[in-house]
Amino acid sequence: MKKIILAVPKGRISNELIPLLETMNIKIENDFFDSNTRKLYFKTNHNNFEIIRVRSFDVATFVAFGAAQIGVAGNDILKEFQYNEIYSILDLKIGKCRLSVAKKKDEINQIDDQKGHILVATKYKETVIDHFAEKGIRAECIKLNGAIELAPKLGICSTIVDLVSTGNTLKENNLVETEVLLNITSRLIVNKIAYKVMNSNITNWVKRFERAINE
Repeated sequence: MKKIILAVPKGRISNELIPLLETMNIKIENDFFDSNTRKLYFKTNHNNFEIIRVRSFDVATFVAFGAAQIGVAGNDILKEFQYNEIYSILDLKIGKCRLSVAKKKDEINQIDDQKGHILVATKYKETVIDHFAEKGIRAECIKLNGAIELAPKLGICSTIVDLVSTGNTLKENNLVETEVLLNITSRLIVNKIAYKVMNSNITNWVKRFERAINE
């Protein structure tokens, strides 16, 4: 039986995924749980099932290019990259949050699109451009990969688009959530070619995920 590689994101989603994997009787080698490890490739108790751990924004790319046959990625990432090489198979119902527009509290009532232009700090460039284009507004994106809430505070711009969970980080940085672009959960994704070539094997693992979600 051919090997299946599962790409999982680092951080919170990885932690939320572990109980699902345990329900599926997937036991990952101990290094996976070592916060000091620099390993990215991990074996499991199944000889034909291994795991790679990468940045959340890279999961879809690894799956799209066939380096991993399946992966776990938020629908925010799928929307941003829109890879044709991927099937979104299953909503895993973990990693719940939202992608939102937020503005400086003292500028929330200002009309910043009078000239059909807005400056936005975000790492979701394509999603933001498409969203504001639907409103007839040209969005110019300042690409940041972290600490996005600092952009308005330091005068780079007054608007950001970022992930929001509790909203506490926004409040602490004097920002107000003004619009939700997307409600997010993590999805099980599959490389289309792998799904055709390894259909029975991948389908078996998809069914295991499905049963684990419903338990």
